[in-house]
Amino acid sequence: MAQLSGGAIQAMIQGESPDHPILQVINTRKITSNGSQDRYRLMVSDGTVTYSQVMLALQLNNLMEEDKIDQLCIIKVNKFMCNTIQGNKRIIIILDADVLQRGSEVQQRIGNPQPLRAEGAAPANRAPARPPLNPARQFSPGGNRPAPVNNANVKPAASGPGTPGSSRVHPIASLTPYQNRWRIRARVTQKSNIRTWSNSRGEGRLFNVNFLDESGEIRATAFNEGVDKFYDLLEVNKIYYVSKGTLKTANKQYSNLKNDYEMSLNPETVIEPCNENVDLPSMTFDFVPINEMEKHQANAIIDVIGVVKVCNDISTVVGRQSQKEITKRDLQIVDQSGVAINLTLWGDDAVKFNGDGNPIIAVKGARLSDFGGRSLSALASSQIILNPDTREAHMLRGWYDRDGVNMDFASFRSDGPGAGGGGTNWKTFSDVKTEGLGHGDKADYFTSKATVIFLKKDNCMYRSCPTDNCNKKVIDQGNGLYRCEKCNREFPSHKWRMILSANLADHTDNQWITCFQESAETLLGVKADELGDMRENNEPAFDQVFQQAVFKQYVFKLRAKVEMYNEESRLKTVCVNAAPVDFIDYSKHLLEQIAALGI
Repeated sequence: MAQLSGGAIQAMIQGESPDHPILQVINTRKITSNGSQDRYRLMVSDGTVTYSQVMLALQLNNLMEEDKIDQLCIIKVNKFMCNTIQGNKRIIIILDADVLQRGSEVQQRIGNPQPLRAEGAAPANRAPARPPLNPARQFSPGGNRPAPVNNANVKPAASGPGTPGSSRVHPIASLTPYQNRWRIRARVTQKSNIRTWSNSRGEGRLFNVNFLDESGEIRATAFNEGVDKFYDLLEVNKIYYVSKGTLKTANKQYSNLKNDYEMSLNPETVIEPCNENVDLPSMTFDFVPINEMEKHQANAIIDVIGVVKVCNDISTVVGRQSQKEITKRDLQIVDQSGVAINLTLWGDDAVKFNGDGNPIIAVKGARLSDFGGRSLSALASSQIILNPDTREAHMLRGWYDRDGVNMDFASFRSDGPGAGGGGTNWKTFSDVKTEGLGHGDKADYFTSKATVIFLKKDNCMYRSCPTDNCNKKVIDQGNGLYRCEKCNREFPSHKWRMILSANLADHTDNQWITCFQESAETLLGVKADELGDMRENNEPAFDQVFQQAVFKQYVFKLRAKVEMYNEESRLKTVCVNAAPVDFIDYSKHLLEQIAALGI
């Protein structure tokens, strides 16, 4: 049976750093918090005293959930910190631990330990503890009495310009909304672009950053004046002192950090660069293998790394809420799991991205969608790194250059390029009408295999602004110049954009749909600029394109929504994606449908 580290608990709460103390878990308690991750509280013993103010760090929750830590088990504490809250109450947070013996093997309490008060005073039958090894002290929020505190394995802040030695550094994991005075020293691992917002209360600007120290990470947001004050100051991978921020419960919809709280940078917040030589961890990732994406729910925020196998050209879509055109670029990334997934970049990230040479891309904080089975989308708060200097990236590079470049990759049966029969929510056109798709508050998406039976040539394209991300229709000035009212400029050239109306048919019914640039180019088999040149200079060739495009089959991803037009409600169906039919994959889909019928 393992020998417990007698006196270790008293030393831990008095500011010392005992070397890997061995403790016994006397009892455990699960603490559930609405909208936050569950936490676990322990009562531990060192054979001499018991102490109940002990918390497991969030990253160790798996030890409880997998039943590795049970009652009476023996653990070795590799890393911990001790914080002071509510006056002089000491809380030990275990950051890393190993289970040496299961409680079922021990089956008894070791020694005759006596309870120790949370204030850290020794029990009546014990001599006073020796002076703490760590001289760092803090003033508690409830008064002016100093309380010794330990921050195991985290060096105290050194004195320096703007960073007085008397200001103690708090670990990020110790921060709560109930603390009035705190100061962290952390590295910026993620910084978003400046975004605008608008609602019934007004409009404004914001940006997000992630701060990281040895104990954990926290997300911080700055609004309006805070954007002007902090955006240029904060740089990724640099270290700062931060104090006087506002702490609140984290909104997990926008962050995947393992922290129950997040920070607002308000006008009183103080941020100072750290000019000392401090050893803090760099950006941390929790990569999810591509073949395990289906294990996570839609809208989950995850970290991913992969090789860019396919880099598509820049395209635009119209935002459903803003009704503005948004630039995007679709990538297909792969990893050693043998599965490919679509990753979409937006805005400046899409414009600046260079996919030459099949680079490694790592994304921290991508949103997982069930669109096309499973796909990923970078957010404004996502951190995108090309060819990161990490072990995972080097392994991916070697694998792809050696084996991956010649592999055929599975997909999540998406309805994107190369799709066959694996789309989600398959419907016939008859189903669309009988089930009333598109009549709800939100649009309905469905997949169909259909044949193009007619294409309208009239008004199928227009001249648009040549400026990137604009695409507004231009006015021919008659003098060789084209004016864009949106950009308020005149240009000597233009781009062609397509809005193609197509009639599709399957074995049950037919349906008119609208195809925009990418899907229209897929159906016609030519690029918009090439088709526009034919329209102006070679009308027979223009007509030939439309004749050759009919009576071909595709797998369509469609969006249906009833809209009002001239005070009449009409079902508008828009093509989200069109891909040639992979008949092998589509045959598998048919066999699955037949099997579902029990035939």
